[in-house]
Amino acid sequence: MDKRVLSAAFGAAVAAVLAVTASASATASAGNVLTTGSPTGPAVASGDVLSASLASGSQAKIVTTQGGSSGITCNSSAFTATANSNPTAPGTATETVTAHTLSNCTTNISGATGVQSITVNNLPFAAAVTSGGALTVSAGAAGPIQTTLKINTILGVTTCVYRAGSLTATPSNTDNSLTFANQHFTKYSGPSTCPANGYFSAKYGPVRDTSQTGSPVVFVN
Repeated sequence: MDKRVLSAAFGAAVAAVLAVTASASATASAGNVLTTGSPTGPAVASGDVLSASLASGSQAKIVTTQGGSSGITCNSSAFTATANSNPTAPGTATETVTAHTLSNCTTNISGATGVQSITVNNLPFAAAVTSGGALTVSAGAAGPIQTTLKINTILGVTTCVYRAGSLTATPSNTDNSLTFANQHFTKYSGPSTCPANGYFSAKYGPVRDTSQTGSPVVFVN
């Protein structure tokens, strides 16, 4: 056989092998928006429970002015959500936020002596996670996103209710976290001693799929 023909045949064979390999690699790397263990790990299944507490060394804060220092600081906070849909990436996965707690809180708001409780109302909320984007929390069927603060004062307990249209968090695959920064709440009800605004910030992580064996960490793709 002519060397040129042999060389061409060999080149064609190599090209075919490379094409098959590339196709197989693309198929293997195609994953879902939410995966466990790694970006190419198993998909989070519909109905799986995802949860996280505050990231190590962090606190949840509600300040009365954006970037301010007056407000409430909580040393304990956690959320739980249930996965609903989880399409192939890129796409948008949906969840239902079923619980969100804040506790072990202190305050330096003028006139306040302590925090009796913080309650997140109108759960469950809806949540959507977009590939390469953010997690957005919006109101569910029970009503708007609402938080009730009971603040201790020298005159008794003051109840302040706040609402937000939506909340946005930034996911990170570096430490499998979700970060809320300066999410704006406005006062819905309460006396004039309740601040007019609240800005919520917190970092949660690692987020884990507690329905799977070993509670693997969750990645957003």
